[in-house]
Amino acid sequence: MANEPVIEIRNLSKIYRDFWGRKKVQAVKSLNLEVYRGEVFGLLGPNGSGKTTTMKMLLGLLFPTSGEMKILGKPASDVSKNEKIGYLPEESYLYRFLNADETLDFYGRLFNMSAADRNRRADELIEMVGLTKARRRQLKEYSKGMTRRIGLAQALINDPELVLLDEPTSGLDPIGTREMKDLILKLKASGKTVVMCSHQLGDVQDVCDRIAVLFQGELKVLGRVDELLEIRDEMQIRTGSLSEEAQAEIRKVLDKHNVKNASIQRPRADLEELFLRTVRESGERPGRRFTTEEIAAGADKASGK
Repeated sequence: MANEPVIEIRNLSKIYRDFWGRKKVQAVKSLNLEVYRGEVFGLLGPNGSGKTTTMKMLLGLLFPTSGEMKILGKPASDVSKNEKIGYLPEESYLYRFLNADETLDFYGRLFNMSAADRNRRADELIEMVGLTKARRRQLKEYSKGMTRRIGLAQALINDPELVLLDEPTSGLDPIGTREMKDLILKLKASGKTVVMCSHQLGDVQDVCDRIAVLFQGELKVLGRVDELLEIRDEMQIRTGSLSEEAQAEIRKVLDKHNVKNASIQRPRADLEELFLRTVRESGERPGRRFTTEEIAAGADKASGK
């Protein structure tokens, strides 16, 4: 069900305190958020914005100071929910002296999978992440990109409903990055829900349906990527190759020349521009959350309109 929430966050706050119990920093402030089944959701923000804290609270590794969190219909504190969750941390903490098969077998045992299921899933996942030729090598010999690949495989060993990815393209070359994005889209096509944190804004723009931008623990922007990046005061027409005659008359009548593969749509701004503008304006106006209309107006201004 497209509108079925997999993650529900209500008035979530997290305060870190010092040894004497005094407030040190508020990492998350009154966060309200929903992630729906089958979508790829991007969680963005500069360092210290509360992304990792939110991710850890979803997993039950940290407890909120106040507010509520539900994952797959269960409270975040219910560890049984983790049987249906896959998690790829920013730094993969894997056993360096195991090879790919042994690593996936180890994590499969944690989910009480049978030997036959562990072997089957290991074969599927190693092929999926492109490590077939390196499956017998110890992980200490892997490059960082290869380590990210086997990390993703271990996150999927239990065939989870919800996949949490923290910087999934970290350390990957352009080809590996493209393959990782294709894998994320493949997970979506199979009906899984994906939540990803990333500083690679182009990657988020390519795969995410919706995004949330956090700044100093507050939610600043929430919406669909295509809507947030739309420049509303412009229209663009894209066609294939045109004859000189067609180019001369294009302003009068487009369909007179029966132009094929023509599309008329509003152009899109760049996600990196949206992100940097949100952070800059959030610093100038703390406590302010921006509407889609304000974001569109900012995109128009940035484009020179």
